[in-house]
Amino acid sequence: MFSALISTAANRKDKRSMSKRHSTSAVVTVAALALLTSACGTANDGESTEGGKGKVKMGMALSALNPFFVQFKKGAEEEAKAHGVSLNIQNARDDASEQTNQVQNLTAQDIKALIINPVDSKAAVPSVKSAKNADIPVVAADRSIDSPDVKTTVASDNVGGGKLAAKQMADMLDGKGKIIVLRGQTGTSASRERGKGFEEGIKKFPGIKVAAKQPADFLRDKGMDVTTNLLQSHPDIDGVFAENDEMALGAVKALRGRAGNDVKVIGFDGTPEAIKAVKKGSMSCTIAQQPDELGKMSVRNAMRIVEDESVDKNIKVPVKAVHQKNVDDFS
Repeated sequence: MFSALISTAANRKDKRSMSKRHSTSAVVTVAALALLTSACGTANDGESTEGGKGKVKMGMALSALNPFFVQFKKGAEEEAKAHGVSLNIQNARDDASEQTNQVQNLTAQDIKALIINPVDSKAAVPSVKSAKNADIPVVAADRSIDSPDVKTTVASDNVGGGKLAAKQMADMLDGKGKIIVLRGQTGTSASRERGKGFEEGIKKFPGIKVAAKQPADFLRDKGMDVTTNLLQSHPDIDGVFAENDEMALGAVKALRGRAGNDVKVIGFDGTPEAIKAVKKGSMSCTIAQQPDELGKMSVRNAMRIVEDESVDKNIKVPVKAVHQKNVDDFS
């Protein structure tokens, strides 16, 4: 009887000990998972952070994550991986104040370089100054920033692209007709430069009249609304030039069956959806940038700056006209 009691007590002690060991093991497992999650970072709602112990840290502040910048982001991430760079990407959702806050947070994270695709070229100037005070070099991407402290600007040849769009429009209209122009977001260098190039280019064709110009902020829905409103005053237009593909696709919706037939629609960017629209015939042409290459070159040149190599002040990425004759090369 006494022996049985001792055996029972021992069994209870062993069970308590085993339970304690299991509990301790569970705590260690949970803690390990928490640390792993923290190290891997997050990728929510267009914002991503790639972890990497010992890697060079860089920050990237994007104006938005529309189809064009999704390709830009992909190229940047590929180049970052190739160079062993930990790239923290932020999406400002076209809000200049939000981008300022994001840049402020990035500069506090011991990054070695900062790539800014500005919502507004002027509004981004204080961000560049803050980065300079923190001894962080800045690369402007796709759009310039009105600051001499930017180390380099990697962008498409927007002025040349605007001239190319004007030449395409003139060829499609045989040098005469009435058109409207959908401007991009006011304050961006991309809108300013594309508009300048198109205006200079279309002046060479006096038979083409620009009936109206109006901003649609690079947005598809707004491009549709602005085009719809302008058609009330100018129902007899022969062409639409939009300073990006999103607005051009909005114009296509507003024009319905007229798009690509009696009204030529030309966009700018060369996004996959625009290429499909050109192939279908609802868009007549898009001036194709190389967004993935822009992303790659932005990271590549930021890395060169980190490694104390010299870079050009302005780096231009070529653009190409995509139309019915060559669209299969881009599909």
